[in-house]
Amino acid sequence: MAEFKLPTEIVSLPSKGLLYPEDNPLSSGQVEMKYMTAKEEDILTNQSYIQNGTVIDKLLQSLIVSEVNYNDLLIGDKNALLIASRILGYGADYKFTYNGQEEVVDLNDLNEKEIDESLYQKGVNRFTFELPSTGATVVFRLLTHGDEIKIQNEIKGLQKLNPNASPEATTRLKHMIISVDGKEERKDVRDFVDNYLLARDARAFREYISQIQPDVDLTFFPSRGERTGTIPIGLNFFWPDV
Repeated sequence: MAEFKLPTEIVSLPSKGLLYPEDNPLSSGQVEMKYMTAKEEDILTNQSYIQNGTVIDKLLQSLIVSEVNYNDLLIGDKNALLIASRILGYGADYKFTYNGQEEVVDLNDLNEKEIDESLYQKGVNRFTFELPSTGATVVFRLLTHGDEIKIQNEIKGLQKLNPNASPEATTRLKHMIISVDGKEERKDVRDFVDNYLLARDARAFREYISQIQPDVDLTFFPSRGERTGTIPIGLNFFWPDV
């Protein structure tokens, strides 16, 4: 009996692997993924995965062939694998509705965000930013999938204590920031974010993060209008018949 072999593709990571330690397989800047099969369609329709919000992660983990730690993936790199998995599963043509108009984009045409790689120290996920209003120096790192899990668990715990709380923005910052003016104690970082981080500084900080964070550029030109838009990742991204 002939042996079946699934075709695979090599997917380039927006980070180019520059922010992973050299002993981490992700430092190669590439991940091998297999084409989607009926097994992965079972994952996409698993109601338990859908309800607990893990369906996309279960899908990607099933498609990744390379021996990597999924929790180590930077969020922007994970987004690139998300786009690749859609192409490998249902093709590159993605139809969606934007401002009441049906649009079609070729996902193969998406580019990586332009980033200044001179700001990267090879193998080190660590950056420095001076807050413009207070002049405080913040050392921070870009978030990984593992960080996102910790953040979501912490938010759920906080909302159990106070159902009306909306702590996502501050919780995310607390997990990103390593030190403030040289103070690395977690209690000092959390105290700073909760009580001393000005809104204008927080905004400038988030804008800087957006500039340096490797990711996929989801901008496109709608068929109506001259302004660019952002490709929405909706239900029909993996469920074309929805």
